[in-house]
Amino acid sequence: MQTQATLQTPICCRSRQPVCRAAAGPVVTAAAAAPSVLLPPETLRSARLLYATAGAPAHTYPGHKECAERVPAILTALEHSGMTPYERPEELVQLEGFSAAPLEAVLAVHAGKYAEALEKLSRRAAESGQPQFVEQETTYLTGSTYSDALLATGAALALVDNVVAASRQREAEAANSSSSGGSSGSSLAAFAICRPPGHHCTPSMPMGFCFLGNAAIAARHAQRAHGLQRVLIYDFDVHHGNGTQDAFEDDPDVLFISSHQSGAYPMTGKVGEVGTGAGEGATINIPLPGDSGHNAALEVFETIVAPAAQRFKPDIILVSAGFDAHWRDPLAGLQFRTSTYNALSASLKQLADQLCGGRIVFLLEGGYDLKALGDSVVNTFLGVLGEGPVDPFNPDLLRDEPTDKVQHVLQEVRRIHGL
Repeated sequence: MQTQATLQTPICCRSRQPVCRAAAGPVVTAAAAAPSVLLPPETLRSARLLYATAGAPAHTYPGHKECAERVPAILTALEHSGMTPYERPEELVQLEGFSAAPLEAVLAVHAGKYAEALEKLSRRAAESGQPQFVEQETTYLTGSTYSDALLATGAALALVDNVVAASRQREAEAANSSSSGGSSGSSLAAFAICRPPGHHCTPSMPMGFCFLGNAAIAARHAQRAHGLQRVLIYDFDVHHGNGTQDAFEDDPDVLFISSHQSGAYPMTGKVGEVGTGAGEGATINIPLPGDSGHNAALEVFETIVAPAAQRFKPDIILVSAGFDAHWRDPLAGLQFRTSTYNALSASLKQLADQLCGGRIVFLLEGGYDLKALGDSVVNTFLGVLGEGPVDPFNPDLLRDEPTDKVQHVLQEVRRIHGL
């Protein structure tokens, strides 16, 4: 018997309770009790992409799109593409031993009663052996959901810690160097391959498969733990990141930019939603018409994201990396390709290098076609590393993009925000 919970989200994957194994190769492990799991200085210096995984294998429900197969599908694709620490030991590092997010970090974004309610629902699911459903039976909790969400958020915090530590180490080494060229090598980026996702849940309500706002909590952590005042969050998931927007709507120190499909769940993210009070102008929404694809995504970045970032001058960039805008994905109707994510990630990494010492962390959000998801993350890794895409698909097989409609949206966004 399924139980409908009273808290306040579409429902393919059959649960097989897979073990979420990491891609083969060396990993860096630290004591789980440590408040911050930092890589050794030599690794911070040489690594180019750090990733953490938390697959939440017990947080799954038969037939649900946001299923336990998602993270293993990504790791399998990375292995098949040779994107592992074993095969690329000088560039890729997997972080292990990170802890669940402390409640203090969660409460920087979410209400205390909300966290208590999530824990209670998860406990009820464990005791009854039945999932708890919220938001009209489309977002589910199992007995592990609350702890899984805390671990996914903890991964995000640990990655922020390491990216910040690496950038500050580079800055110190550059200051001590007599060379006018500064420090050598490339800055460290990071990717949290973790679930459940987070950008839909508001400070007081779970939504859209999401329970804790990973990007929002990571942003507050960057500010409070590291003194990085200005945070840019770019969300390219096909669905609007309403929860992240709600968390920072009146905050001028967090620039939230979301490109998403117009009219899709959760029916928010209109061009006129620009923030409130002191935060007016620090929310930029780009609702793209259906069938928008590769060209639209790149033009969004070039004409809105990059100029807005250059004006804002962030201290760190966080990316809500949802891959459900891919043409194969069943939950919406955009036409991004795996090469689109390669281009976006390469451009975002270059932007971070230019504006904020290379500090950038990608956080997994949506993406529900398992092949598209794995291939897109592979191409994201390649883009961050400065390498071109692996995308054999013929784009001529896709529908024509609605160029005129896209231009109309972009012109309106630029007008409103003075870009």
